[in-house]
Amino acid sequence: MLKFDICIIGAGPSGIAAAMRGWDLGKNVCLIEKGPIGGAGLHNGALSSKTLWELSKDYLHAGRQDRGYIAENIEIDFTRVAHCVDQAISEKMSQLTRQLDELSTAREEGNNPHGCITSLHGAAHFVDSKTVQVTSEQIMQRTTVTADYFVIATGSRPKIIDTIDIDGHFIMTSDHLMQLKRFPRSLVILGAGIVGCEFATIFANFGQTKVYLIDRADRILPFEDEDISRICSVNLEQKGVTIHHKARLLDMRVVDGEVEYTIQHDTGGRESIRVDHALISIGRRPSLDELSLDKTGIGLDERGCVVETSTQTIAPHIYAVGDVTAYTGLVNVGEISGRYAVEQMYGLVSKPLIFDNISTIMFLDPEVAAVGLNEQTAQAQRIPYRVSVYGYALVNRAVAMRATNGFVKLLVSDDEEMHVLGMRVLGVHASTTIEAISLMMYKACSVRDLVELLHPHPAVTEGVQECARMLLGTSIYKPQVFQSDLRLSRVTYDD
Repeated sequence: MLKFDICIIGAGPSGIAAAMRGWDLGKNVCLIEKGPIGGAGLHNGALSSKTLWELSKDYLHAGRQDRGYIAENIEIDFTRVAHCVDQAISEKMSQLTRQLDELSTAREEGNNPHGCITSLHGAAHFVDSKTVQVTSEQIMQRTTVTADYFVIATGSRPKIIDTIDIDGHFIMTSDHLMQLKRFPRSLVILGAGIVGCEFATIFANFGQTKVYLIDRADRILPFEDEDISRICSVNLEQKGVTIHHKARLLDMRVVDGEVEYTIQHDTGGRESIRVDHALISIGRRPSLDELSLDKTGIGLDERGCVVETSTQTIAPHIYAVGDVTAYTGLVNVGEISGRYAVEQMYGLVSKPLIFDNISTIMFLDPEVAAVGLNEQTAQAQRIPYRVSVYGYALVNRAVAMRATNGFVKLLVSDDEEMHVLGMRVLGVHASTTIEAISLMMYKACSVRDLVELLHPHPAVTEGVQECARMLLGTSIYKPQVFQSDLRLSRVTYDD
């Protein structure tokens, strides 16, 4: 039996972040993982898909003919593309493995003692609330582990539909995509959320695949404002993507070496289409089945997520972080929660864990960055607000890049302080604009503070500054003149 200060089950972004924070505090940490180090965020999620997106964007730009040059006879091979993705994953795997190896021995540096991280490969399950058993099929060995504290960080896996036979070849989830040997001639994607739209963008960018997107709502990305949803939808359709809006999937099966799917439109009509492959992208669910949580007394909510408060479960020595909780399934959220859990164990936190200012990126074409409230959420919560929208057509850097399809949208409170409530940016370099706003929200800053920031020129972030200036009536370009590119409005409620 092995005894540790902290036992972490799962070595994805959340688990690794927790392990490193434990090492910082001089703790003896056990890190258990049954799969490859890095979890889905590295292998079948953020890094792999975003590498694929970057490659698709490069290919798309290489073929543009509106920049004074023409690239002809560009060859593309999925095997080589997949190799580039594998290289990116291997680089990060090497970094993580190197660090875990280096930190596997306790040492003292000056007056700052550091702990030790012991990595165990195998599947873990609870024997009781203070003991787990790790089974390694590779070496046919079982190891019993006890600890003062436990962290559940087992991540998530794609949701499936019981009536659809996912074989990993014809009908796939995101876990299977990189097993393709060639670009499909045709692909249907079930689910028009972030992941579904990102993969639709990727395959459309490469231009080798006819893409169909099944959207049960009346518009894609229904959680975002209509202006963002509309532009993203139009851009996909201009790339040749067929979007089945308000469509319900009736059947999907493999017929004669092809995937045949049948949908019912909101008008009542039915349509059957055959494609090479199908991608099921309807969300993810926590990976908890093998843990024997019934031995711990920990409860699950109706979605199958671990019930916790600021990472701490009903068993005070057991914490849950990352995708197994009800928080947004993002790498940055997982990392923060992993660090927070360890700090909470040892009394180093003074306030609850909140994500009101969490920033996200949607890897579409163009990309979308988001933080805080959007208009439809503010309206649903009846929060009075003021909003300014600044079109990319007036942003010098976007003009220089010949990429003026986009805008910056800034929401502030409808009061004298005009606190920043949220921002959305759709367009090139959108991801570079968002972090300052996230910090300002965390610090409860006013739009007046935002105006004082000095941005480099030319940069897309100047559009953020001009949004702030519009709200104060001091913008360089005036909404009265550029009515199609600028918008300034106010939403209030009588009660």
